[in-house]
Amino acid sequence: MIYFDPAEGWSREEIEQAQVARLRTTVAQAAKAPIYRERFDEMGITPDSIQSVEDVRKLPVTTKDDLRAQYPDKMNTVPRKDIVRMHASSGTTGSPTVIHYTQSDLDSWSDLVARCLHMVGVRPEHVFQNMTGYGLFTGGLGLHYGAERLGCLTMPSGPGNTKRQFMLMKDFNTYAAHIIPSYALYLGAALRDMGMSPEDLPLGIIITGAEPHTEEARQRIEELLGAKAYNSYGLSEMNGPGVAFECTEQYGMHIWEDAFLPEIVNPETLEPVAEGEVGELIMTTLCRTGMPIIRYRTRDLTRFITDECPCGRLHRRIDRILGRADDMLIIKGVNIYPMQIERVLMEFDEVGENYVIELERENFIDQLRVKVEIKDEHFVEDMRVLQGLQRKIASRLCSEILITPRVEIVQHNSLPKAEGKAQRVVDKRE
Repeated sequence: MIYFDPAEGWSREEIEQAQVARLRTTVAQAAKAPIYRERFDEMGITPDSIQSVEDVRKLPVTTKDDLRAQYPDKMNTVPRKDIVRMHASSGTTGSPTVIHYTQSDLDSWSDLVARCLHMVGVRPEHVFQNMTGYGLFTGGLGLHYGAERLGCLTMPSGPGNTKRQFMLMKDFNTYAAHIIPSYALYLGAALRDMGMSPEDLPLGIIITGAEPHTEEARQRIEELLGAKAYNSYGLSEMNGPGVAFECTEQYGMHIWEDAFLPEIVNPETLEPVAEGEVGELIMTTLCRTGMPIIRYRTRDLTRFITDECPCGRLHRRIDRILGRADDMLIIKGVNIYPMQIERVLMEFDEVGENYVIELERENFIDQLRVKVEIKDEHFVEDMRVLQGLQRKIASRLCSEILITPRVEIVQHNSLPKAEGKAQRVVDKRE
């Protein structure tokens, strides 16, 4: 097997030896930031406290609130002159979370993304079209510089302007593209509406990320655009994209454990869950110099996949993100994740690419309404047929989420379209 980086082929022993050595270095570097220095002093933590991978649990966790409290640069561990870039999350609920990078951090990040792209078959001779946002968001520049590091002709086409996206694909023979899942579904529907078919596009590989999505949504994307779609995982606090990526087996995302140390814990107790059980993903950077982060609570829910991957890589795999510990909906006492609803909707051939979940309150009781678009060929005049479909969807959702939602089926293109991230949940409760 040809690897982009020899670390892809490391044994478990080699991975864990590197993790212990790099975690010790990370603890020493992190102690240069006041927040970690104070916490390490209180807990008696030094680099010598790390003798095994399991010793990471001796270290304090870091939360998004911690990052906000250190805004704008109190977590930096190098002088300002050594910082060459910053990215930030949206600050809609207070100060944004800001991540600072040295040049070596950016080089390492680009190498990781290039490694991911190479793993799924992207090669230097391919054209890479990056259809996601740039700016402070990490997804755009992260994939851009990774594709360039690999040697691809890289087009920063950005999101939206769908007709131009198709024109660029055909004119420059785009083989690989980075598209957020909701926009990929939108593109597929637009392709059909414009009278084209997947065979009209040169696309072979699609990289999806930035939004959790189901296996059913991935299959729909592949069908609509005629290309293999590979799931990716990243978050700004760990650099951005390139943290974990599917291989060509398309069963779980390999976390690059030479660069990150992952844990999966019970979100209430922070104790490790049993192997293979769902919990909250906690991540530690192992190679970052400008702003190392220790045991970051991602709030993302997933599990480790326990069996070895047929691809031969021994870096552990996580399942696709099942939801967030903080996006759970509680309706009539039942815990519901939006991804459960998407999974059911995508099982129906009649369902289009767009839907919205609305939370309502009626007579002091919370209600769940699911509005879903139906493909034109299935939106017939016979109301009995539509009502039958409506009942089937409601029944299947009830089996999955244990309450009966109000299902409203609407015609194709009736719901608002988003060329950026889709807003799938709308809270209409007062």
